[in-house]
Amino acid sequence: MSKNVFNLVGDIYKVIETKRPDSSVDAEAEIEKFGEAIKALMHKEFISRSYDSRKLRLSNIGRDDRFLWHHYNGTKKSDKLQPHTLLKFLYGHMIEELLLFLTRMSGHTVTHEQHPCEIQGIRGSMDCKIDGVTTDIKSCSTYAFKKFKDGTLAYDDPFGYVAQIKAYAASEGETKYGWLAMDKQNGHLTYLMYDEEDTQAPVHEKLSYDINDRALYVQDMVQLPKPPVHCYEPLDDGKSGNKKLATGCSYCSYKGACYPETRVFLYSTGPKFLTEVVNEPKVPEIPLHEVS
Repeated sequence: MSKNVFNLVGDIYKVIETKRPDSSVDAEAEIEKFGEAIKALMHKEFISRSYDSRKLRLSNIGRDDRFLWHHYNGTKKSDKLQPHTLLKFLYGHMIEELLLFLTRMSGHTVTHEQHPCEIQGIRGSMDCKIDGVTTDIKSCSTYAFKKFKDGTLAYDDPFGYVAQIKAYAASEGETKYGWLAMDKQNGHLTYLMYDEEDTQAPVHEKLSYDINDRALYVQDMVQLPKPPVHCYEPLDDGKSGNKKLATGCSYCSYKGACYPETRVFLYSTGPKFLTEVVNEPKVPEIPLHEVS
């Protein structure tokens, strides 16, 4: 059977189960390459501490307009990334290197790693191509993984993953792209492919826009003197009479700029961000900047 992205997950599982790489693979060379990739990651994190200072990148042009405006214009963030969140990002990068290693160990072809891409003057670099398909590697929560597993990512994409990879593929003149995703909580893998030329696919309407138009639009939008409309309006907090931030806002670092009246109440299930308090919750309140 020829190697392609549709049998990738099964082939990786086989390598994990048997502890035997594909017969075509030089295992020693791949182990060495994996070690060097982790070494480079640690060097970047703790020695060079390099940071991409570009305000617009292909990796973020799919984000909500108001978020991009704040990001581009240097709006002060209402909270900072806590150490445990930074640690989560770090082992997420390590998982992504592990998945590339396992892809190669299973006999699949990995090319174009960190290949430079550009759309209408906005630049970025793709993760890779797997078996010729532009692919992004994602480690995610069980909740987020479900969207890759059932193919519904295009309907609920708060971080703009579709626009990001659509841009990478478009820069190569391609209309097919996909994600190799891992549920980092339990190890499940899946590969989701979208094909813009498949007009019968349920997600086609979500994919059919021109990414060049989006790139041109965001470059003009971030130059506006005032931010665009709110991404989400506050929601009713049950029957309490209170109003709370929508989920997309609660995870945004600019929620304090958009809703300066926000108060944070610490429930056993996590913080709740209230924009209007009619009935005071009987739980501790903490300053917005202390939210972890």
